Amino acid sequence: MSSTLKTLRILSDPTRIRILHLLRAEELSVLELQDILGMGQSRISTHLSQLRQAGLVVDRRVGKNSIYAFDSEVDDIEGTLLAILNKSAGEVEETADDRAAMELSLAKRRDKARAYFDALAGKFGKTYLPGRSWKALGESLLKLMPPMVIADLGAGEGTFSQLLAQRAELVIAVDNSEKMVEFGSQVAKENGYENLEYRLGGIEEPPIEDESVDLAFFSQSLHHAEKPAEAVAAAHRILKPGGRIVILDLLKHQFEEARELYADHWLGFSELDISRFLNEQKFQDIDISVVDREADPPHFQTMMAIATKALS
Repeated sequence: MSSTLKTLRILSDPTRIRILHLLRAEELSVLELQDILGMGQSRISTHLSQLRQAGLVVDRRVGKNSIYAFDSEVDDIEGTLLAILNKSAGEVEETADDRAAMELSLAKRRDKARAYFDALAGKFGKTYLPGRSWKALGESLLKLMPPMVIADLGAGEGTFSQLLAQRAELVIAVDNSEKMVEFGSQVAKENGYENLEYRLGGIEEPPIEDESVDLAFFSQSLHHAEKPAEAVAAAHRILKPGGRIVILDLLKHQFEEARELYADHWLGFSELDISRFLNEQKFQDIDISVVDREADPPHFQTMMAIATKALS
């Protein structure tokens, strides 16, 4: 079989088209390609091996990582190869999302401080020191928080709401379970939280006035929403100009049992999903990062997104 036919065969696979389209724009590691494409390491490595054998990509070692790039010296078969690649990329729906996801991945690469903190966070608490704990650190940071009106959207029984109420001007805890609201209200009363108010409602339509809160918080609740984009839009509605949204949720995973075990509607979200929700509402100063990786199977990862509502 001629090299031309081999090349055309390589270009017949949509995933390889996506990889080549990305590598024409930027050198990327296997880990970055995993992050962008949402695929496993073995699958991506197989495709990269085929592309390398076909002479379409080259790789180089940087420390322990292999960095891949489109081979700029590839034989263009009289100018037709790149034309075929461009046309094929236009027919693969995912390529537009791939470029957006790549920008997020490159932003993480540039963020040296975040990479350092991720490494540091993995060590925190592993060596025992009297009095050092995440709880103590969290309590300290809460005390530094300025008094605000906070909406805890999808609050459940309200454990997080009660922590926030130690410092907030007012916490509005919203949940669609009548029993959760009753229980949380009773706990707040018993503990003297006069600035903690529970309201019955869904996070897609929280019973909160427009532009009335300083901070809208989703703490592991967005993946329970039937329409998460509408929940983010509702958060934008209730936030004051200059107010902030915080989303803590699971990074996209394949643990299907979560639907039955935890009543999860969505198996987490990709960073691109969350970025899209926020951009659709024109939030500004969007920052998204993975802040926790569980050591035990199924190795859930927690993602945090913070953004600001425009002043006008």
